Amino acid sequence: MSLTIRRAGALDARPMADLLNAIIRKGGTTAFVEDVTGDTLLGWFALAPERSVWHIAEDTGGKILGFQSIEPRGSLPPEACDIATFVKLGQTGLGIGSKLFAASTEAARALGYRWINATIRADNESGLTYYQSRGFEDYARHKDVALGNGLVVDRVSKRYDLD
Repeated sequence: MSLTIRRAGALDARPMADLLNAIIRKGGTTAFVEDVTGDTLLGWFALAPERSVWHIAEDTGGKILGFQSIEPRGSLPPEACDIATFVKLGQTGLGIGSKLFAASTEAARALGYRWINATIRADNESGLTYYQSRGFEDYARHKDVALGNGLVVDRVSKRYDLD
């Protein structure tokens, strides 16, 4: 599969939201439980633009197949960033996440981060496997986290050292 990885821009927000909404509606893998809009994503882009990077993976026709973000999180020390990865339903296991992660780790180093945090639902086997296969190691378990719809799940925090 031929992919291009590039930085996301404002015009990507709507198709990124559509991709994420399909994942949210399927359920079971993301902590998000309500649909998002392109404006929602634009707001996320603007939260810490000097410390955040959003990448998209697109096919030769320009269709977005996945996206990944790194950004600071208030619960993390300043030398750490949080990562989130979303790949279009039916497109996992094709190398999209690997190519996104290569771009994100390069960006994280350039921004001066020393490690990357991923916090994943404990019942999200594919997400846990994805981050484990990249070299992330468990460092915390968060029991009984209530999602926006009232569902209670455990979450696992994993760490990837950039040194």
